[in-house]
Amino acid sequence: MGDYQSTDKLHRRGLLFILSSPSGAGKTTLSRMLLAADPEIKLSISATTRPPRPGEVDGVHYHFVSEERFDEMVEEDDFYEWAHVFGYRYGTPKGAMRTALKDGQDFLFDIDWQGTQQLYQKDQQDVVSVFILPPSLDELRRRLEERAQDASDVIDARMERARAEISHWAEYDYVVINDNVDECFERVCEVLDAERMRRTRQTGLIPFVRELMGG
Repeated sequence: MGDYQSTDKLHRRGLLFILSSPSGAGKTTLSRMLLAADPEIKLSISATTRPPRPGEVDGVHYHFVSEERFDEMVEEDDFYEWAHVFGYRYGTPKGAMRTALKDGQDFLFDIDWQGTQQLYQKDQQDVVSVFILPPSLDELRRRLEERAQDASDVIDARMERARAEISHWAEYDYVVINDNVDECFERVCEVLDAERMRRTRQTGLIPFVRELMGG
């Protein structure tokens, strides 16, 4: 037990943990559960040209920026990734994130397949991507209708987008079916735990093994 605790606290590099899914398949719920249960991971805050919704706070939920400022950030290569979503642009600023990764901080991303590809191209070594599938398209539509927030034409558009997003399932490292949210959450946590233990991320192993071998 003592040996396990000492090795468990070895320094490691953080990771960029992506949860993607079609709208209504559960990634928002799973993200909230993960952030509440795991103090080692923080939500990556995106910049967006979308106006704030009631209750949203700048710098907490999103960095709300103008179209002009977003253009400047693109020109300055200040995004890991960015994309158009329902008429607005969303992007992940690099900022202090790279320094935090070296210090062992994990970041959670709620982005689509396009953002996942861009992030992977910019920082392949740190990305772990998980795609959440609904148990069926009928169930997905039922969940969207249950929200009672959108008109039927908007739900139709979301279903078409869902089909397009699902077609990219094979581009992810892991795929989990969300038939039961608690079981799905357990699988997501298992993925995160295993990826944190990858030898290449355990930067503290080199000095530990060197000391272990007496050198």
